[in-house]
Amino acid sequence: MLQIDFAALRAGTASYTDLTSAISHTELRTETSELFNNIQAIIAQATDAAVTLVPEDPQAGEGEHGWTLGHVIAHLTASLEEQATTSALLARGFTIEQRFHTETPWESITTVEQLQARLRECTRICNAYLDAWPDNPDLSTTVTRVPFIGPMNAIGCYTLGILHGQMHYDQLKEIMRQAREA
Repeated sequence: MLQIDFAALRAGTASYTDLTSAISHTELRTETSELFNNIQAIIAQATDAAVTLVPEDPQAGEGEHGWTLGHVIAHLTASLEEQATTSALLARGFTIEQRFHTETPWESITTVEQLQARLRECTRICNAYLDAWPDNPDLSTTVTRVPFIGPMNAIGCYTLGILHGQMHYDQLKEIMRQAREA
């Protein structure tokens, strides 16, 4: 599993570019498979009821509800695809100004079959964007999406998508726990 030392980043002792510079294109594909395998393991026992369960979430803002399993999957797959798209363009030397974020309406994901279809589609899309990288990617072209992180090249951008997906593991586990107890 990818590990990025965000404490070093916050302390200013390392840049995001430094922290991701040793990651290879091949490792991104391995990490993509690992991410989807981990998500599948977490949601393996999901039922249709679990997909639409509105969980208790103490971190939800006032007047807001916890995110359903369908909502989390729609969100994290959209983020993964956005970073995969951006990284493929950066790897080809394109300068990017706009974002490429499009999210499946989470309300439309109401069954395990739809949830699995969204994950399969995202896996296929992410791998297709990795396939679109040239043999010798341009790693000098960057984009800044998160000021705290700073400029990201193709590797850093794709890595951000993986890290974001990993950040949802605990949320997915908690939704599944609540679904089992419901």
